[in-house]
Amino acid sequence: MGELRVLSAAMANMIAAGEVVQRPASVVKELMENAVDAGARQVSVIISDAGRTLIQVIDDGVGMSAADALLCFERHATSKIHDPEDLSAIATYGFRGEALASIAAVAEVTLKTRREGDETGTQVSISAGDAKSSAVAAPKGSNFAVRNLFFNTPARRKFLKSDAAEFRHITEEFVRIALTRPNLGFSLSRDGKDVYVLKPAKSLKFRILDLLGASVADEVADFDVKTSFLEVSGFVGRPDAARKTQGNQFFFVNGRYFRSPYLHKAVMNAYEGLLAEGASPAYFIYLTMPPEQVDVNVHPAKVDVKFAEEGVVFQTVYAAVKEAVGRYAFGASIDFSMENVPPLPQLGEAFSAYKGPAVAPSPAFDPSYNPFESRPAQAVREMPQDYGALFEEKKIPAPQAMVLQGKYILSLTASGLMIVSVRRAWERILYERTMRALEGRESVTQTALFPVQLRLPAGQALLFEQYAQTLGALGFDITPFGTDTVVVNGVPEGYSCEEGHVQRMVEDLVLILSDNREGQLPDLMRSAMAEKIATLESLGKGEIHSPEEAGRLLDALFATSNPEMTPGGKRTLTLLKTEEIDKKF
Repeated sequence: MGELRVLSAAMANMIAAGEVVQRPASVVKELMENAVDAGARQVSVIISDAGRTLIQVIDDGVGMSAADALLCFERHATSKIHDPEDLSAIATYGFRGEALASIAAVAEVTLKTRREGDETGTQVSISAGDAKSSAVAAPKGSNFAVRNLFFNTPARRKFLKSDAAEFRHITEEFVRIALTRPNLGFSLSRDGKDVYVLKPAKSLKFRILDLLGASVADEVADFDVKTSFLEVSGFVGRPDAARKTQGNQFFFVNGRYFRSPYLHKAVMNAYEGLLAEGASPAYFIYLTMPPEQVDVNVHPAKVDVKFAEEGVVFQTVYAAVKEAVGRYAFGASIDFSMENVPPLPQLGEAFSAYKGPAVAPSPAFDPSYNPFESRPAQAVREMPQDYGALFEEKKIPAPQAMVLQGKYILSLTASGLMIVSVRRAWERILYERTMRALEGRESVTQTALFPVQLRLPAGQALLFEQYAQTLGALGFDITPFGTDTVVVNGVPEGYSCEEGHVQRMVEDLVLILSDNREGQLPDLMRSAMAEKIATLESLGKGEIHSPEEAGRLLDALFATSNPEMTPGGKRTLTLLKTEEIDKKF
């Protein structure tokens, strides 16, 4: 080991930047939080080249004096902490004074700012640690322009993802902050085009609608529970609207976004028994509590928090969510329609119309029938005693089958009765089709007669630009049109081109692609994505209506590599042996 020495301020800032500034989205987060802390009513974010060449955040907050405009770039310069007691009562976003110093260490930064009442503003330009200040004309507030991010750390710049992936991270940070302040106006533009233009919303529900669309806003129910310790409020998704992918799940404490697998478990426990297997609901949960009861300084990026009374918070969130979903859990599960219900006999009319005397019934019978006489039974198409042989040979055609309530296929075998779940059979079939497509061995697109144009919450259309090659391999022909619209020109063969189905399919794809954080598809990610797509698509294929359809489905199932199991490990079929049937009589 060499001799100890104190790092220079420039080197210390670059090391700190490694924790604070991980990608362009980190800069957006820090500057937006500063703008909100400065009392802004309107915050505008301007992005060029996914933040590589420009990140600009403009606010109409209180602004800074000439002295503070220079001082704010010094490490640990903050207006929010004065003594140790302040650390236990943090009620603002930024407080450590590291963000601007870290950003200035790895980018070229220009700040223009002016306070209310000052005749002129101040401009500060920093590059490679060299700061220059001058007086300029400027509107009230602050205007930060961050250019050439990581220009002096090319290794960091090289590890940035594609423009679409990096901009998706930016939109995630933008959405998180916009959800904490529905009373403020926010805007986000990319390469000269507006992505979000959010006016101050009447309520949080309207902000959710503006950010994430009606498909999310219409599926959530509000709740608000107050205790002596904390308040839990927000929105939770209806159980019948839960999906197989995790998306649109947010926790906030005192106006700050945070992540918490621990509290996610409390939410999922509240839905116990109400969700389809593997489904996950949307939720927007806001905690309000004394600042001294929560530590927001346990992670460099401040996305994790620690509660003084974790058990109390867990139980309160659980109880609040359970009460909310309880109001919406039922109703959808009870079908009050009379469709397909056989008519009741009109006994009253029959008796009132009867005029004559009662007559004893005279049942018809065959006097020559002898129940002890042995007669040949009607021939039944036999199948191998071991129905597993079907899976080995995969050449035996399916017997004529019976369909039960559209959901199950009943087929006779020599050893009993085979029962196949239609939905789970489709799940196995679609999984293997999707895997073949992802591995490049199959790509069949069914072109829509009339392309379907769909509006999405701004920014989500970018996912279809980022994953164009992957979706093309799957048979999807979906083209982004601007920042908030996609055009569906084709879908995989066998999928429905009906507009309602296409709408749901695109929404599901958004959730699937959003979960694929780094935009890569290694083997495990490929399998997980194929399983998600198969599960989602099989939900719309839960019924068949004829023995012919049943036969074709069985043929396709037995042609797969593992007909007995879904990709998630659930059984697709079961065999009710004759011996088991005998025991019931």
